[in-house]
Amino acid sequence: MVSSRSLDVLRVIVQDYVASREPVGSKSIVERYSFGVSAATIRNDMALLEEEELIVAPHTSSGRVPTDKGYRMFVDHLADLRPLTAAQRHAIEQFLGASVDLDDVLARTVRLLSQLTHQVALVQYPLLSNSRVRHVELVPLSATRIMSVFITDTGRVEQRIVDVPGAIDEAFLAELRARLNTALGGLGLAEATETLAEFAKHFEPARHQFVSLIASGLLEQIGANRQDRLVMAGTANLVRTEEDFSGSIFPVLEAIEEQVTLLRLFGEMAADQNGVSAQQGVTASIGRENAQFGLGEISVLTSGYGSSDGSIARLGVLGPLRMDYSNNMAAVRAVARYLTRLLGEE
Repeated sequence: MVSSRSLDVLRVIVQDYVASREPVGSKSIVERYSFGVSAATIRNDMALLEEEELIVAPHTSSGRVPTDKGYRMFVDHLADLRPLTAAQRHAIEQFLGASVDLDDVLARTVRLLSQLTHQVALVQYPLLSNSRVRHVELVPLSATRIMSVFITDTGRVEQRIVDVPGAIDEAFLAELRARLNTALGGLGLAEATETLAEFAKHFEPARHQFVSLIASGLLEQIGANRQDRLVMAGTANLVRTEEDFSGSIFPVLEAIEEQVTLLRLFGEMAADQNGVSAQQGVTASIGRENAQFGLGEISVLTSGYGSSDGSIARLGVLGPLRMDYSNNMAAVRAVARYLTRLLGEE
C-alpha cells in the first residue's frame, strides 16, 4: 500500500523529471521540498514506489524516473489542473474568434493548442452525419468553368471547380442554383445524396449532361463532409523531444501520419471518457496503453467538444511520456470548452 507521503514523493519526482529530464534523487527532494523527514525516509518511500513499479532507476543512476504506471498514477490522482492565465484565455478567444468557417477554426485550434502545450496538436472534424445542407452556390469563373460551393449548417464549406462543355448559360445557371437550394436546403447529407443522384432527371434531355456534372461535383463535396479526418499541427515539437525516445523517432512519425490509426485511438479514448483515466473531462492514454497503435512511447491527452448540430468530436495533444501533464491537460480542457461555445453560437 502506497502512503500519502509516498504519493507526494511521486508527484515531485514526476514534476522535477518533466522539468529537468534528470533522474531525481532523495537528496534533491529533501533539499527542494519541505517533507519534514530525513533523506533516509525519502529513500524508503522511493523504494516502496519502485516496488510498486511507479518509478525506476535508469541505468546506474542513483536517481529515479517515473514509469508508464507512475505517470498514470500522477494523471489519475496527483495532477493539479491549474486554470489558464487570463492572458492565455484572452489569446484563445481572440485567435479562435477570428475564424471565418469550420475549416479555419479547426486549423486555428491545432495551431493554438500546439503553441500552448509545445506538443503535437490534433483535432477531429465533427462527425457530420447529423449535418444539414444550408446553401449551394454556383459561381461562373469563365465561359466553361464553374465553382460549386457547398455549405452545411455546421459552418463547413467545400468548394469544387467544375468544367462544363460549351458556354455557360447564366440564366440557366441561376435557375439551377435556385432549384438546387429548394431541393436540398435543410436536408441531411444522406437525403441530399439521394436527391442529387436523381436530380438531372428533372431537366430536359439537353440539360442532362450539364446538370449531371454539377450534381456529381456536389456529391463529391458531400462525401468530403462525411469523411472522418484529423487536422494536425506541431510535428516539429515532437522532433525537438527526440531524446525522450529510446529508439528512432521515425516509427512514431509514421504512425501519426496514419490518420486511421489515430482515429481508432481517439475512438477508444472517447469510450473511456467516463472511466478512471478521465479527469475533469480530459482523457489520457499513456505509453504502453498505446502499444497496439505503434505509439508505445508517447502519451495522448484528449477531450470532447461539441459542434452546433450536437455531434461530438475530440481534440488533444500527443507527445513523449515526459510531458507537462498538468499544463497540457488544462490547455486541452480550456480549448475544448471554448471551441464548443464557439461552434454552438454558429
